[in-house]
Amino acid sequence: MPRTTFTREEIQSFAQLSPFELKDKFIQLAQAAQAGKPGQKEKSQAQMLNAGRGNPNWVATGPREAFYALGYFALSESRRVWTADNLGGMPERPGCGARFDAFVRRHPDLPGIELLQDCVEYAVERFGFDKDAFVHELTDSTIGDNYPVPDRMLPHTEQIVRGYLNDEMFGGRPPAGNMSLFATEGGTAAMCYVFDSLMKNGILKKGDRIALMVPVFTPYIEIPELDTYDFDVVTVNASLFTETGVREWRYPAEEVAKLADPSVKMVCLVNPSNPPSLALSERVAHQIQDIVATTNPNLLIVTDDVYGTFVEGFRSIAADLPRNTLLVYSYSKHYGCTGHRLGVIGLHDDNVVDEMLAALPQDAKDRLNKRYGSLSLEPEKIRFIDRLVADSRQVALNHTAGLSLPQQVMMALFSLFDLLPEGQAYKEKIRGIVRRRLDLLLEGAQMKISEDAKRAGYYIELDLLAEAERVHGKDFSDFLEKNYEPVDPLFRLAEQTSVVLLNGGGFDGPEWSVRVSLANLDDLDYLKIGHHLRAIFDDYAEEWKTAKA
Repeated sequence: MPRTTFTREEIQSFAQLSPFELKDKFIQLAQAAQAGKPGQKEKSQAQMLNAGRGNPNWVATGPREAFYALGYFALSESRRVWTADNLGGMPERPGCGARFDAFVRRHPDLPGIELLQDCVEYAVERFGFDKDAFVHELTDSTIGDNYPVPDRMLPHTEQIVRGYLNDEMFGGRPPAGNMSLFATEGGTAAMCYVFDSLMKNGILKKGDRIALMVPVFTPYIEIPELDTYDFDVVTVNASLFTETGVREWRYPAEEVAKLADPSVKMVCLVNPSNPPSLALSERVAHQIQDIVATTNPNLLIVTDDVYGTFVEGFRSIAADLPRNTLLVYSYSKHYGCTGHRLGVIGLHDDNVVDEMLAALPQDAKDRLNKRYGSLSLEPEKIRFIDRLVADSRQVALNHTAGLSLPQQVMMALFSLFDLLPEGQAYKEKIRGIVRRRLDLLLEGAQMKISEDAKRAGYYIELDLLAEAERVHGKDFSDFLEKNYEPVDPLFRLAEQTSVVLLNGGGFDGPEWSVRVSLANLDDLDYLKIGHHLRAIFDDYAEEWKTAKA
């Protein structure tokens, strides 16, 4: 195959972009390749395969059907109160549990009604809900005729989501005490709210030192660089190898030890990681626990655990360090619901953030009392989790804060579905999907990765330079570094094969690595991507052999 049509200087300039922006350039190249060059009679037969984005191509249908069935019941409750053409009333609470049971009996063939009934019965039994109160929350929230009250999260929904997190993020062994939750517009909003409120409350200051466990989701790299924060960033690098050319994507003890420095105020991690897609090892989790117990007791941990459900027996670091950890979770990947924007922030009621707020100097307290003074006669007592809510709406609009109520109902139904046998079966299916795709990709690429029981497999990051050394030795990897830019293989893939991948360097991974999403294409597409990746790799090997001759 020919080399890319871009000069090395042009490729260098494009490499400065975020990988998600650079992806758009690759898509343009792939589309141009499909259209064919001017003067060509036929278009390329190559199908564009975009494995650059993590939006899954599966959808959890059962809980959605239950939601739509709930919608019909909610409308019947509205029309019961007031019916005039297209006008209804606000659903009433007394007796709505019994009316729900009657609705289920009258509509046995309504799609989703059986699962909805199972979800309601399970929630009432497990969480001890008053049935009228719970069904009314579901009904009135599905109608969406009120502002969120409480604004942080609906009370029954919070208990359900907490139960879901206890089972799926904490391995069924949650820490003692209570974790309060804030429902957000996806995990991305959660990230923004956390960074913003930590700054607004003086827990972090511009220029503070924070740590990132890398490779990591690009926004965690880019946000700290904004002039609003301008943080001094320390990277904890996953740099272990199992053997020559086979990267383990694990953190050496000396890298994790960087967190022992008390000047490091916060560490951010994605667990399981993005892109390597591995859950944090017990060794590293224990080392961080030891650091918190000794040299850096106020270390703040922000853990983004969106891929936790893809690892058997997953346990978040928030389970073992609840006082220090802000947990971020999103439903988007597991349930195929990125468009719903369903996320949550969890913070244990006994936490170091509230302790830090209490220990602030009086002038800082006075400033914050003024900021939150319109919300309470005792603003100093407002917890950080509730300050997050207020800050999300510029404080003044706190009374209208909160995630859309129908979205909170969808979150509750997704959670209850998971807690039922049907949801556990669904979980095993989607785990199997990504692992099968990974096997096909590696088969086509003829590449080797480390075996790891904690691999989520939602993404894979392949280190091409390490592969070069494994297959042809150090001379070949040195040749690549000297003669090409690290993103050159991605330009070739897009131009020559219409395959779109992301550059691992954009996630603070090795510059010559590529990130493949295993979630958004059909199974056999990954075999094709693997073949194309190997063909490009072999082209470089031929160029190296020619240069040596």
